[in-house]
Amino acid sequence: MATRVLLTTTSYQDTPGPHHDLLESQDFEVVRERGPLPEERMLELAGEFDAFLCGDDAITQAVIDKSLPRLKVISKYGIGLDKIDLDYATSQQIPVLNTPGVNHTTVAEHTFGLLICIAKRLIDVCGAARQGEWKRITGHEVMGQTMGIIGLGRIGKEVAVRARAFAMPVIAFDPYWDEDFAAQHDIQRCDSMEAVLKQANVISLHCFLDENTRDMIRAESIAEMQDGAIVLNCARGELVNTADMVEALNSGKIGGYGTDVLDEEPPPADHPLLTAPNCVVSSHIGSRTYESVERQAMRATNNLINYLSGSSDDYIQANRF
Repeated sequence: MATRVLLTTTSYQDTPGPHHDLLESQDFEVVRERGPLPEERMLELAGEFDAFLCGDDAITQAVIDKSLPRLKVISKYGIGLDKIDLDYATSQQIPVLNTPGVNHTTVAEHTFGLLICIAKRLIDVCGAARQGEWKRITGHEVMGQTMGIIGLGRIGKEVAVRARAFAMPVIAFDPYWDEDFAAQHDIQRCDSMEAVLKQANVISLHCFLDENTRDMIRAESIAEMQDGAIVLNCARGELVNTADMVEALNSGKIGGYGTDVLDEEPPPADHPLLTAPNCVVSSHIGSRTYESVERQAMRATNNLINYLSGSSDDYIQANRF
């Protein structure tokens, strides 16, 4: 019986590159779906596959239970694991593989793109120009503004490098502090997230979603921020409480929110952030470049192939950190 693989990530499927040839070179039966898939759809499919080559699909305890005993491995295209019940997969001896180190440059560039859009009001002025209106709005420089980074991992570090290039002082909080990197790039260490929120003019979120970080940006934490602060989110939409962010944007307490992620994707037409003032929303494309997709797809596919072939030294076992 051929090995059956469920492939759900759309950027993998939609972007040309050598990952397609690599996958097709294997004696796999590949079934393609347009993810991210909710639990309901995953439950319909579960039980018929030896492997998942997945994106942000809901791989819950129920999905894993229904997938057994056939499911042998979950190969995640990307880094974030919050949609996968990692503890339960581990308890059932189902390895979860992922692709760290493949998209940090792309996401950092996107983060700065959101910042420049907000600071220079580019969405407003460019949209007006396309409608025949020559609107001249006064924006702000980012030079001299303090960049506060919550989560100084691979992506956070790349954001810090770009911030220093824009002559922005950088402060950061991360429980796993890289002293050498911080010294090299003149980054001030903060002892807590709250210290970052109080001091920064721009706050960029680069942490995983878990029970400790869900709704970390909410009314109470927003109240600690400087008036007019800009918040950037290229991590997970659930890090930010939507209702509290909308209220802060409407009141002017938050000067701008640039996000590549929402708490519901795709969002309903009436999602409040889509019409909130000074809010720039992109459609979860922070890591979706031709270069990054190829790196992620090749790593995810190689992880899958190497695990199934028994090449235990040549795949990356996922963890939360």
